[in-house]
Amino acid sequence: MDFTLSEERRMLLETTDRYIRDRYPIETRQANVQREEGFNRDTWKELADLGLVGALLPPEAGGFGGAGEDLAVVFEALARGAVVEPFLASGVLGAWPLARAGGHTSVLEQVIAGEALIAFAHGEPQGRYGPSYVAATAASNGEGGWSWTINGRKTVVLNGDTADWLIVSARVSGHTDEEEGLSLFLVPAGMAERRGYDSVEGGRAAEVILSDVRLPAENLLGESGAAYPLIEETLARGALALSAEALGLMEVCKDMTLEYLKTRKQFGRPLGAFQALQHRMVDMALEIEQARSSVMLAAGRLEGERIERERTVSAAKHLAGRVGRLVAEEAIQLHGGVAMTWEYALAHFAKRLVMIDHLLGDEDHHLQRFMAFSRMQEASS
Repeated sequence: MDFTLSEERRMLLETTDRYIRDRYPIETRQANVQREEGFNRDTWKELADLGLVGALLPPEAGGFGGAGEDLAVVFEALARGAVVEPFLASGVLGAWPLARAGGHTSVLEQVIAGEALIAFAHGEPQGRYGPSYVAATAASNGEGGWSWTINGRKTVVLNGDTADWLIVSARVSGHTDEEEGLSLFLVPAGMAERRGYDSVEGGRAAEVILSDVRLPAENLLGESGAAYPLIEETLARGALALSAEALGLMEVCKDMTLEYLKTRKQFGRPLGAFQALQHRMVDMALEIEQARSSVMLAAGRLEGERIERERTVSAAKHLAGRVGRLVAEEAIQLHGGVAMTWEYALAHFAKRLVMIDHLLGDEDHHLQRFMAFSRMQEASS
């Protein structure tokens, strides 16, 4: 497998790095987090104009990328600024089901242009991280031009309170944890009750309640009752994006810690001169390289066969959680008390790094999925 970046991806990386370096210092991140929506819409539009949303989607959907390598490049680069604008919520989780299902091109065009936001309302209060757990229901009726009535409650919908549209999963048949019988619907956000709140590390999420929400037939995405493969594919893309973001955050934490050890002196010597601290930095660097390898492999397998895709993505997300927590803890300890202050940049990167483990499945969840899909792979070989 060739891991060399193409010319287009290298240019995308350089453009993003330049924007983060020149226009998105930690002070900008701090200011954007304090906004009512949890991010800056002007910044979101600027980043969309640079092509960063379009890079997450394939040409047939109006984008110019959409491969696993594109997601990895974009999210690792965005991590260097701890960007809070809704790339995961709108550019991946929200836009991908719409792009794959087809139709509603005007909505997708607005999302790519940074003029509209779309959120993926799938997780539920009792669902834990189970991708097939859906208790929300969709009933077909066809009264007065309305074909579907949706009822249910969704939880931890990323940027759900600021979205213009929601992609809602609902069950048309089967039990709450079955893969069969799931459908996806495009819902105008104003038709749902939304209760937004701040997330721990910055940004926003929402509880979404749908009470007798009535939709026309064209708001069904794809075939009724057959949406689980698309849901699983969307969650895999989200997990890869988070793993790549975690990798970028780890690199920032490592670099900041290394610089601190070179400049901070104790007993007349730089902290980095002490062998015990050198060993801890080496261990950190080795763990980060292991995580990088897993992200690169998952990115290369994202468009492949389902079992291999899910296995490698879960491996990457598991390592993102385990190694991410290790790097965050080591960086904070090696910095001492200054790393815990709001004004110091490391605190923001470390907090986001730890919280990534709790999005779209933690390390235990993905370890179990990795083992399950490894057994499937062995059985089929």
